[in-house]
Amino acid sequence: MKKQVFNPYLPSYEYIPDGEPRVFDGRLYIYGSHDRFNGDVYCANDYVCWSCPEEDLSDWRYEGVIYKKTQDPRNADGSHALWAPDVCRGNDGKYYLYYCLDFLKEIGVAVADSPVGPFEFLDFVRYPNGDILGSRPGEIRQFDPGIFIDDDKRIYLFSGNSPRYKQTPVDKDSLKMELEQDMITVKAGPFHNLPIINDADGTEYEAHPFFEASSVRKINGKYYFIYSSCWMHELCWAVADSPLGDYHFGGVLVSNADIGVNGNTEAMNYRGNTHGSVAFVNGKWYVFYHRQTNR
Repeated sequence: MKKQVFNPYLPSYEYIPDGEPRVFDGRLYIYGSHDRFNGDVYCANDYVCWSCPEEDLSDWRYEGVIYKKTQDPRNADGSHALWAPDVCRGNDGKYYLYYCLDFLKEIGVAVADSPVGPFEFLDFVRYPNGDILGSRPGEIRQFDPGIFIDDDKRIYLFSGNSPRYKQTPVDKDSLKMELEQDMITVKAGPFHNLPIINDADGTEYEAHPFFEASSVRKINGKYYFIYSSCWMHELCWAVADSPLGDYHFGGVLVSNADIGVNGNTEAMNYRGNTHGSVAFVNGKWYVFYHRQTNR
């Protein structure tokens, strides 16, 4: 490796929270939402992508806009923001972008021939009868989709969020499901995944209930579910023997307030919600996450 990574890894003028790291053909790509400097709302800008060679994590290249919020057929006027996305390379060699628009219930899917797009709207995640996931009476609003393709080419989708504090009624949950090879049709599920704050008491997640930011990686035959907890500063991890199996709490990956670092019990800087994942880059695992700036 020519140079070690440093923080922040993107230029100071760029604001890409919710970074999902993906490695394709020797390059590392970061996909995330896109904040606007001094913006009044989160995620006001279109999706962009940055990438770097695996061997030099300081040599980042701006790849440009990869998907515009107005490309979604529900959002021709651009009034809804693009929230945290995820990208994978499908079994057909194409690249698939999964995303939600703010306060809408569905998961949109876009497709491209390149990891940097341009992505074109494909469809919404649907049930076999054509119903859109999230549209049925009583279904929760989908949120922060995370896509995972296993070595056997089976495709899994994770979604959901939680209130920060207990509330009744609650229309939120942590979900997992399997997709068909078309990348949009639900094959099995959705099933409940991790406890949210309403049902975490007495479980192994009581101290770190699921909040949002679903992301799955396979490491040494085990499946690691990475998520943001309700305490708004930490990425946590859980592990299972199969993608749709029972995930058991493992610990905290990182705190953006440095809680736990060198024994710290109090925040050492501004704390706030974080979102990210891990990537195996040039023989080593790296954790990617975000901190709050422009405060």
